[in-house]
Amino acid sequence: MTCLRTVSIATLGALCSLSVQAADWQPLLDEELSQWEIYLGYPSTDTEVSDLKRDEQGEYLEPVGYGRDEWNVFSVSTDSGEPVLRVSGEIYGGIFTRKDFSNYHLRLQIKWGSQKWQPRKELPLDTGILYHGQGEHGVDYWRAWPLSQEFQIVEKGVDGTTGDWWKIAHSQIDIRCETVNEDEPPVYSPTAPLKTFGGHGSDITCRASEDHEKPSGEWNTLDLITYGDKSLHIVNGEVVMALSGSSFPEDGEIKPLTEGQIVLQSEAGEAFFRRIDIKSIDGIPEQYQHYFE
Repeated sequence: MTCLRTVSIATLGALCSLSVQAADWQPLLDEELSQWEIYLGYPSTDTEVSDLKRDEQGEYLEPVGYGRDEWNVFSVSTDSGEPVLRVSGEIYGGIFTRKDFSNYHLRLQIKWGSQKWQPRKELPLDTGILYHGQGEHGVDYWRAWPLSQEFQIVEKGVDGTTGDWWKIAHSQIDIRCETVNEDEPPVYSPTAPLKTFGGHGSDITCRASEDHEKPSGEWNTLDLITYGDKSLHIVNGEVVMALSGSSFPEDGEIKPLTEGQIVLQSEAGEAFFRRIDIKSIDGIPEQYQHYFE
């Protein structure tokens, strides 16, 4: 009886420990998209929006705006037994969290669909995770997203690598990047000197160190870890970029960009997201701290 009791208590302790660890993760995705809002920018000329003004060439003169999506650019299916978010990509824009977040570990899974829209019909499928989103949406080059940092997600090809960083609006960040080919963007290298990207400058992107994306049609697991002004882009368990100094210039000052909305992009290509979970952290995990030394 003593032996059985000891085993039972040990087993119970292990189960309790697992339960506490699991409880740290909070799901962000449900069938009703209850934790998200939507912003859609300027439709392509192929998309019919009867109440938006067009110019003589058929280009839209105003965005769709907030809280409107009769095209199902963002929709949820539970056919697989769990909520899966489909992003059609038909209109540039984003689905963004109602709450602001800071100091967190975000984990999600993504796989590609097949549908493409203008202006990327002949280009690789493309989306992204924007983090520390602040202010109005539609202030970037594509008039679709807020000031933020981008964890790029792009289909295998010549158009970049999943895990790349892109400047959104006038965001700024420091990355250890080196020039490998003069005709291509610099590439992250943990041994390269720090360089400041973004802001009001012309350096708008840095490539991930390596391509760890799975073949099209398979689920990829992406982790975004961010604490203070630092962040890590992790693709299928591999760190492909470490970033620091997240900020933005305003009124002659450099201001911190360390909290805000999480945004999933609609960018002219079909993608599916599932298992979008988040947990708070109290520092960069020990196994990753050497990236910032």
